[in-house]
Amino acid sequence: MTQNLPALALATALVAPLLGGCGGGGAPLTFDLAALPPTGRPAMAGRAIVVVEPVGIQPFESDRIIVREPGGSLSFLGGGQWADRLPRLIQTRLIQSLENSGRLRSVSRPSDKVASDYQLISEIRAFDVSAGTGEAVVDLSAKLIAEGTGRVTAARVFTARVPVKSVNAGAGAAALDAALGTVLADMVRWVNTGR
Repeated sequence: MTQNLPALALATALVAPLLGGCGGGGAPLTFDLAALPPTGRPAMAGRAIVVVEPVGIQPFESDRIIVREPGGSLSFLGGGQWADRLPRLIQTRLIQSLENSGRLRSVSRPSDKVASDYQLISEIRAFDVSAGTGEAVVDLSAKLIAEGTGRVTAARVFTARVPVKSVNAGAGAAALDAALGTVLADMVRWVNTGR
């Protein structure tokens, strides 16, 4: 999977902002997040996973790009927004990344009502630009829960930090996308270890 990180970095650099809304001038730019690319591995008759939408504190529940000030306060970065609510966007890219790994029998959402072996639940602990350190910080905690028993079979915190060239919407979104790419790569490896 580490061979795909340069491709991910290139994809991150090429994130194309789409003009949000129908208006001109003052409309915020809309940014997307990338899933990991397919690995080219054949699909295995492995486990089935249901990926639950991540939870987070209220600011992370929106489509806004967040800045964490040195004192700890949170604000929204003007001029930019995500293509969807952040939890739903992360869930979608995590599902796509797990599917692209080719190691699982199926990957679905709870609403798909597909029988599964495990639920993957997660919490957004940080997904923001740190104005104090000049870094994009992505911090997700995750748990694999066995269906039927409800037993937590594995738990881990995934963190990545990427330098931000300047605190603006374009640079912040690109750095957060790169940090999420690192976290997704680690999460996919972790889920696919057989737990």
